[in-house]
Amino acid sequence: MLKMKRKIHDNTHLNLDERRVIQIGIENGSCKADIARTIGKDATTVAKEIRRARELKPRNTFNQPVLCGRSLKRNCPRKPCAVKCPLFEEPECKRRDKSPGACNGCENLRKCRFDKYFYNAETAEKKYRNELVESRQGFNLDDNERKVIAETIAPLLKKGQSVGQILSSHPEITVCERSIYNYIHGGIFKQEGVDLFSLKEQVNRKLKKPKYKKREEPANYNGRKYSDYLKFCSDNPEIPTVEMDTLYNSPSGPYLQTFLFEKTAFMVGFIHEEKTNEMMTKGVDLLQERLGVELFSQILSLILTDRGTEFEKAEMFEFDKNGNSRLSIFYCDPMQSSQKPHVENNHNYVRDIIPNRYPMNALTQDDIDLMFCHINSTPRKSLGWKTPFEVLEFLYGERVPELLGIRQIPKDEVILKPQLLYSKLRKQA
Repeated sequence: MLKMKRKIHDNTHLNLDERRVIQIGIENGSCKADIARTIGKDATTVAKEIRRARELKPRNTFNQPVLCGRSLKRNCPRKPCAVKCPLFEEPECKRRDKSPGACNGCENLRKCRFDKYFYNAETAEKKYRNELVESRQGFNLDDNERKVIAETIAPLLKKGQSVGQILSSHPEITVCERSIYNYIHGGIFKQEGVDLFSLKEQVNRKLKKPKYKKREEPANYNGRKYSDYLKFCSDNPEIPTVEMDTLYNSPSGPYLQTFLFEKTAFMVGFIHEEKTNEMMTKGVDLLQERLGVELFSQILSLILTDRGTEFEKAEMFEFDKNGNSRLSIFYCDPMQSSQKPHVENNHNYVRDIIPNRYPMNALTQDDIDLMFCHINSTPRKSLGWKTPFEVLEFLYGERVPELLGIRQIPKDEVILKPQLLYSKLRKQA
């Protein structure tokens, strides 16, 4: 009996044409093995490529914040569904989760209620090229790692030891010998007195400016651009927009994260010590805790913000701590703050109370809540001289402002001057 000869693959990286074939195969509903045979690659290569480059499009949670696989099968004794239900099962989709692994060309796409993944050949190629460039930039060290290595090798180099000798005696340094030489040539240990003269038989030369950092994934706005936001609003006109932004008076902080509910002109905010994705996500987490899953999904399921680095990790905002989809986030075009005009204009009220030259270090979250109590109690011509507080209360119920930490101020007692916050601070001083 003759044995079939196993096909030998070329072991080269995928190119754009092959990625286009993969996209066409997904749209036709072909399995990964058939796609792999078409382009002469191993099936695992195709599977890894789709898993790496496909992009998530979260489902619309407006009418159904929790989607359980058991309830879809109609065999769940518990209704309605809850986030922390012990019987909760993640919904499964054979096409999305197994083969081909993406939702391109699915005949049930328009009526599907699941989170979706899409594969685009051009986007996958661009992501691959960016990864190649990023992998060759800078030094893969943070400042703490740099200091530990420098403090270990500096005294030993002064004793005449070679880099190889040092690494053989210090297995805790996981960086290879070649990398240590590159770091010394790059001058990143110069602060600790390690330079080219620290090495044997080395000639000094002009050193480049040190560049060491942990490599970061480039921000990916595909599917979340302003044009995608306009299409989303056209398809879902009933979902209200919340505009999100950051204010600060000093580059070193603190930072004020603001949320403007576009339909009502109602604004809330949280003060943070750091301008990071983690801190800004805490603001969204806090709103979800205060409002509850159902009310949060009704009021805050669509966010529009700018492309600040503190907002670039979209998944951190779109998913809660349990990994459940909770909102959709979109980004304005670069240098186009006018695309979120409501929050920008409403910042004028904030600047009336906290001018640019005033410090924010002594302000607490209670001070910020008090400020927004006065701002939201200010009548607006655009609201028919109603206040944002009154409009929000009318649309979503009397308890919503209270859940957001805002109380109504009598109109004649509203203060929109720095004395609202800073007169108290002067008295305390």
